Amino acid sequence: MARTLVLWCPDWPVIAAGILDGVPVHEPVAVLYANRVVCCSPAARAEGVRRGLRRREAQGRCPFLVVVEHDEGRDARAFEPVLAAVEELAPGVEVVRPGSCALAARGPVGYFGGEEPAAERLVEHVAQACGVEAQAGIADGVFAATLAARAGRIVPPGSTPGFLAGLDVAALGRPDLVDLLRRLGVHTLGGFAALPARHVLTRFGFDAALAHRLAAGRDENPLAPRRPPPDLDVSVEFDDPLDRVDVAAFAARTLAERLHERLAAHGLACTRLGIEAHTAHGEELHRTWRHEGLLTAAAIADRVRWQLDGWLVATVRPTSGIIRLRLTPDGLIRHAGLQQGLWGEAGEERDRAHRALTRVQGLLGPEAVVTAVPGGGRTVADRVRLVPWGDERAPARLAEAPWPGRIPAPAPATVLPTPVPAAVYAGDGAPVGLTARLELTGTPARVVTGGPVPVDVVGWAGPWPVDERWWAPGESGRGARFQLLLADGRALLLALSGGRWAVEAVYD
Repeated sequence: MARTLVLWCPDWPVIAAGILDGVPVHEPVAVLYANRVVCCSPAARAEGVRRGLRRREAQGRCPFLVVVEHDEGRDARAFEPVLAAVEELAPGVEVVRPGSCALAARGPVGYFGGEEPAAERLVEHVAQACGVEAQAGIADGVFAATLAARAGRIVPPGSTPGFLAGLDVAALGRPDLVDLLRRLGVHTLGGFAALPARHVLTRFGFDAALAHRLAAGRDENPLAPRRPPPDLDVSVEFDDPLDRVDVAAFAARTLAERLHERLAAHGLACTRLGIEAHTAHGEELHRTWRHEGLLTAAAIADRVRWQLDGWLVATVRPTSGIIRLRLTPDGLIRHAGLQQGLWGEAGEERDRAHRALTRVQGLLGPEAVVTAVPGGGRTVADRVRLVPWGDERAPARLAEAPWPGRIPAPAPATVLPTPVPAAVYAGDGAPVGLTARLELTGTPARVVTGGPVPVDVVGWAGPWPVDERWWAPGESGRGARFQLLLADGRALLLALSGGRWAVEAVYD
């Protein structure tokens, strides 16, 4: 097991309430959750208040007890400055819970010259930077190091099982398992660890088997430290303000290459790019560009050049030249590189199309170029969503969800932007309508669509009834849809709602 250092702040819920809510922590204070005490101050413990007591019993032991409701968000917010102070000396911190954090002991131990000096230095730094009391412990694994921090001990390497053996089984933090073990006569972690692992698994279950490994000093949760995010922003300052597009474009290409190299060094790529410019007169310009794929160095340079072109050549332009340019990557994802094509670069045609369409967006606006994204819905219009080019192509509704009343495949070839009014007649010339039970009043025989001459119906299918938003007055969508094959060879999708027919789509 790796040597782990845990920093523990006693009575942290009380301390957090004092930091953020101004609770007098030096007086008797109790933090309650579900009407029971989960933490109390030293002054409250001196009056007999203990964890697990009900509110009335705790106030009976200490009538002037200050009661605070438990708030995990408050505890986490108050603990953030402590984490920042620890990271100033030892980067790579894992938050165990608010009030307790762990980190690999190897780095600070090697830097400060030993385990004891490293623990003392961290405790002193937290006290000076945040004004809170802390205890440090070092052992093999996070679980043992946490218990060592509560005891203020440094367990020598290899001695972790012996240190855990004498502790009470309550240290496992599993009340039901602890109660069962005590009724069976097992009161220490060493006694629990002595039980055969296969018998623990078969008798008590999987969670008890994990607790058995912890009691034996075999931590199941390896340390996954929280590392500070890298500073990926790139910027450049110009001695002379830039007011020409060609000069600004040259500087933008150099800056884009720097950003791409910095992202590649961390194995990252960005899907959004923030472009920020500062002028000599103090004006700040900012724009965010989105991209469907991964932004390459050329793509970054193009977007920066287009944006600078828009700023410097626009009708409403800045009052002075640009003196500072900054690029901020956003939407970071893991990226291991692109596979090269057999006969050249992979995706060259796709990249050229991206650049051309994005250029059109830069001139006419994001909504000028859209792409259709299929999704779920009952009507043919609802099943297609138009998304601006470069935005995430996510459907508005899940296609896998059940859609009662949806038209079956195949989908129509053309969906009309505006439905065309129509009329459907039966063989006797009576208009075909819909009853209250969503049944037809007659068999469709002729259809009139946009002209005076009716066309005979050769075949038809349906109805597919839909009764949507019946609870909203004025928004209900009660009706049905039909597929009609006409004598002139056309196949239409018609909707009947409110006694009116309309052509919604055309089949090939």
